[in-house]
Amino acid sequence: MIFFELKPEIISPANPRPFPKPIQQGFLFENVGFKYKHAEKWAIRNLSFSLNAGEKLALVGENGAGKTTLVKLLSRLYDPTEGRILLDGYDIKEYDVLELRAGIGVIFQDFVRFQMTAGNNIAVGRIEQKENTPRIEHAASKSLADSVILKLPKGYEQIIGRRFAEGVDLSGGEWQKIALGRAYMRDAQVLILDEPTAALDARAEHEVFVRFSELTKGKTAVLISHRFSTVRMADRILVIENGQLLEIGSHEELLKKKKVDTQNSLIFRREDICN
Repeated sequence: MIFFELKPEIISPANPRPFPKPIQQGFLFENVGFKYKHAEKWAIRNLSFSLNAGEKLALVGENGAGKTTLVKLLSRLYDPTEGRILLDGYDIKEYDVLELRAGIGVIFQDFVRFQMTAGNNIAVGRIEQKENTPRIEHAASKSLADSVILKLPKGYEQIIGRRFAEGVDLSGGEWQKIALGRAYMRDAQVLILDEPTAALDARAEHEVFVRFSELTKGKTAVLISHRFSTVRMADRILVIENGQLLEIGSHEELLKKKKVDTQNSLIFRREDICN
C-alpha cells in the first residue's frame, strides 16, 4: 500500500508553459549544482554552459565525473539542488513536465532489455504508436536494428530475451541497437545518447554515431562516449571533472587552448583525439 501512495516529486506547475515547437534558443545552465540525498559530495557544482538549438554537444569525463547526472537534469528526471536550467529563456520548471520529457529522447547505458517482441521493444519509445508498424520499422532502420530483427525467426513479432521459452536472446551490441531504436521512435527535438554503444566494438560504434550525426541534423543532441574519435563529431566538447566544467569548445579549440593541462586533461589523454 505504501508503494501506491508514493507521489512524484517532480510535477508540472498549475499553469504550465507549452514546450516550444521548435526550440528556438536552446538550454542554458546557470550555476547548476546537484547533490544526491544523504550524499556529502556534490555530484555537480557551479556548472554554467549553453546547449544551443540544433547543436551537437559531446560530454567527456571519467566515470563518476557527473556526465549522466547532467543529462538527467537536462531531461528533468532530477531538479537542481541549486541554480537553474533555462529553455528558450524560461526555467524548465515552468514547462509541462510530460511535454518536456516527450520532447527529449534519452538512451542510457543501463537501458532496459524488455522481455517482449522486438517490435514492442522499439515501440516503448513512443508507446501510443505501438500499432504504427511503419514508424517502428523506420526507427529500427535508423538505429541499424532492422538488420538484427530481420534475422529473427518471427521478425518484429519475435520475443527477445530468455525469460520465455520461445524467446531468442541477443548479443549486447544487438540489444543496444534495439534500445537505440526507441530514441529514434520518439522522434524528439532533443536526443541524448549516454554511452549506449559500450558493448559495440570501435568500428560498430563509429558507424552508429556517424548515422546518429546524419539523422540529427537540425536537432539538438548530446552524446557521451569514452572514444574520442567519436566525440570529435560534435560541434563542441564539454570536459567535466569532479562535477565541474573544466573546459568547453570545439575539438580544434581545445587543442589550441593553453589553459587546459595537456598532461592531465581527458582531452589530451588519448592519442586518437589528435588523429
